[in-house]
Formats: sequence, C-alpha cells, structure tokens
Amino acid sequence: MILDFIEIGKIVGTHGIRGELRVNPWCDSPEFFKNFSTLYFDKLGKESAKISSVRAHGNIVLLKLDEVTTVELASSLRGKILYIKRSDAPLEEGRYFVQELIGCQVKDASTGKLYGTISDVSATGANDVWHIKNQGQEYLIPAIPDVVVSINVENEVVEINPLRGLFDDEN
Repeated sequence: MILDFIEIGKIVGTHGIRGELRVNPWCDSPEFFKNFSTLYFDKLGKESAKISSVRAHGNIVLLKLDEVTTVELASSLRGKILYIKRSDAPLEEGRYFVQELIGCQVKDASTGKLYGTISDVSATGANDVWHIKNQGQEYLIPAIPDVVVSINVENEVVEINPLRGLFDDEN
C-alpha cells in the first residue's frame, strides 16, 4: 500500500556539542536525505522538524535540525525513528519503497495461485531478494524482470512467473 509517511532512518547518536545527530539511514544512500527540508518523528506526521544541514559521513548521515542546538537535546532523541512524507519523495515509475512492498500478496501471473506475502526485502548487490512467507514457510525469490511480472502496491498484489524450484510444491 502507498504509505503517507516512510521510515528513512534511526537516530543512533550525537556528533559534536552543537546538537548534530548521527543517523543510520534506511535508504539506498545517505545522500537521499539531502532531498528533504522536513523530517517527522512519527508515522502520522504530527511531530516535524526542519533540517538545517545534512551531510554524509561514510555510511552514516550527520543531521542538524533547527531546534536541536545542544548535545543534551540531541542525546534525548537517540533511538527515534525518522520519517519522510511520501509525497516529498517521488520515485520513477515502477519503483517503490521497501515498506510499500511488505505485506503485498504474491500471486502466480498465469494461474492466480497465492504463494504468500512479502515479509522482507534483502539487497544482495546484483538484485533484491523478496522474502515470501506462507503458513510458516519462507521462500526467497529474486526481484528480477524474468520473475516479477507486475507490482500493484495500491492493491497490495505482486504477480510473478516463478522460476522452477522456487516453491517446494513444484517439480
């Protein structure tokens, strides 16, 4: 389903004495944070904060928020999840956030057979791998064009052409 607010990272510590935050980014690159001027502390968008500055520091984001001016204030935010407004992050057609894929039903494009629900996505370098859960079983399928036929996150359905041997009941 298309979410209104998407998790983008977690505050893991402080940097310096002026309230800069160390953030573990949950996106493809720390640079992605530079696309936003406002972040949110909840998935409903009730608590927001304006970004003063953002910079990548290796695989961590160093983030300065307008109202966080001391290390004590910054430290009090440790462990908080940061969100972005989905409408502030347009993606290319056919691309989705992992959080929008999780919960989608996976069906056979030819037969309509339900294989399960996407429970997680792993990045392997070559391609993403979707974790499909069905009645306590977990299956791993490559998210590649030969397998994925269509994605409809609005209706929470993904259609696939499974490769031979991906599911136990196949010959």
